[in-house]
Amino acid sequence: MPPPRHDTAPPEPQENVTACYPELTEALAPRAHRTHMTLDGEIVAPDPATGAPSFARLQQRMHLTRPTRELVQTVPVQLFVFDLLELEDASIMALPYVERRARLDELDLTGAGVRVPPYWTDIPVDTMLDTAASHRLEGVVSKRVDSVYRPGTRSRLWLKTAIRQTTEVIIAGWMPSSSSGGGERSALGSLILGAYDESGRLVYIGQVGTGFTMEARRALLERLRALATPDNPFDFPAPSWRVAAARWVRPQLVGTVEYREYAGALRHPIWRGLRAEIDPTEVRLPT
Repeated sequence: MPPPRHDTAPPEPQENVTACYPELTEALAPRAHRTHMTLDGEIVAPDPATGAPSFARLQQRMHLTRPTRELVQTVPVQLFVFDLLELEDASIMALPYVERRARLDELDLTGAGVRVPPYWTDIPVDTMLDTAASHRLEGVVSKRVDSVYRPGTRSRLWLKTAIRQTTEVIIAGWMPSSSSGGGERSALGSLILGAYDESGRLVYIGQVGTGFTMEARRALLERLRALATPDNPFDFPAPSWRVAAARWVRPQLVGTVEYREYAGALRHPIWRGLRAEIDPTEVRLPT
């Protein structure tokens, strides 16, 4: 059997967002004029209070091809560069990770708006995760030091360990599974979630459709049908495009979900089960 093939050309960009982030264009311009390079990185919008990346803040900049100067100043972004794929028109993706990083460090990109975060090879993963959690980061990525860069490919050579939070939620309704036809006996697709704000108003906080076994879906759906109501239980309108086909229920069931971040809605929630011992009126918005 031939050895696995490693691509030798960098992946083609899916979308040109240069105009969306003029401060990054300005920061990289002096270096880009001197050296042709292809970088792997991530654009983040730091929280001004903690410095941690905030997806909610980044959403204010995403898809804006001509952001105003005021928005650029009030919601600044940074580019975190993780890897170097191409240098002076030559691919270096077949080189080991540590060699690519060494060449990346030699470019000295760190400056206004651009950061090349360090990496460590002598710190236990548990310590790294504890440190990431204390700085309100999403997690850590572990890479083999001899790994090549394989665009568009997931492998065991790079492992992402996410830090997740938990919160209690109120089930306000459910959405039928798209594969069940939407009829009277539709299967459960996802739960519509809510929580009470400081004024005691029920607020929409998102939907969850993963973390259920088939048996759990069926059992939960029986309980939801017994609580069915024609009335939307939220005190504020939920996004209409989210709940156009919603089946509402009386907000009496409480459950637990894991999630990455709360920014008006839960990011990447996973259902963990019902919590019969918790009074729904005690469930507050995630922090």
